[in-house]
Amino acid sequence: MNPLVEAKGVGFTTRRTTILHDLSLALQPGRITVVLGPNGAGKSTLLRLLVGELPPTTGSIAYDGIAMGDLPHWKLAAMRAVLPQSGSLAFPFTAYEVVALGLDGAGRSMTGRAAEAKVAAALQQADVAHLAERQFPTLSGGEQQRVQFARVLCQLEAGRIHEPRQMLFLDEPVSSLDLEHQIAVLDTARRLATEGTGVFAILHDLNLAAAYADELIVLQSGRQVACGTPADVLTDRLLAETFGVDLAIRAVPAAPMPFILPQARRDTSR
Repeated sequence: MNPLVEAKGVGFTTRRTTILHDLSLALQPGRITVVLGPNGAGKSTLLRLLVGELPPTTGSIAYDGIAMGDLPHWKLAAMRAVLPQSGSLAFPFTAYEVVALGLDGAGRSMTGRAAEAKVAAALQQADVAHLAERQFPTLSGGEQQRVQFARVLCQLEAGRIHEPRQMLFLDEPVSSLDLEHQIAVLDTARRLATEGTGVFAILHDLNLAAAYADELIVLQSGRQVACGTPADVLTDRLLAETFGVDLAIRAVPAAPMPFILPQARRDTSR
């Protein structure tokens, strides 16, 4: 069976600056792949290439064995949903109307009560049903992020009618959220993966990455420096070299899951 998404030798160059170098990966159904790396490592650029927002300078990207460029927009919208880093809107749409945007393309044949039910379910899943009639620009940053998360949930649910094999792309999905909603969003991603959806997420919280990822990809200066399970990838040496910070890796006794403790820099000259 083909991977849900496969990139081969993908690179991206802009204004004579190479942002990504010769990167290959295969995203599988039912698995959460998390990308880690410092600012400017190329994480968001990789995501934008994988979802079709940017054309790769080199290499190829395929969805379920079909070159992404050969897929009509409606089919691509049914196959993948994208939560970007910033989902701000200047127009006074209500939260309900923003979530309903997820029906466009993916749910092109859905109207009436069926459409309303999809939107209502997504609002409930993202814990924003009580915000449905609020104008989107009046919401806090975290509330806006959860409404946008509801939009992509709505898109996946609507698109599943046409495409049962789907990908969810999340670019720093918990950056504006309180702890409760960070866990809720990633629990939802895990549930979707358990149901067969592939998930590709960019995270900065190493402990959340360790807790939720089936596979980790570490980028540095546009190159992949590690790929594997959290237990294999999260080592003191690799993280220190990648992030420039001393970190101590420990294991949770109740589960074979690493957790990361930042080590404060100390002035040893005194």
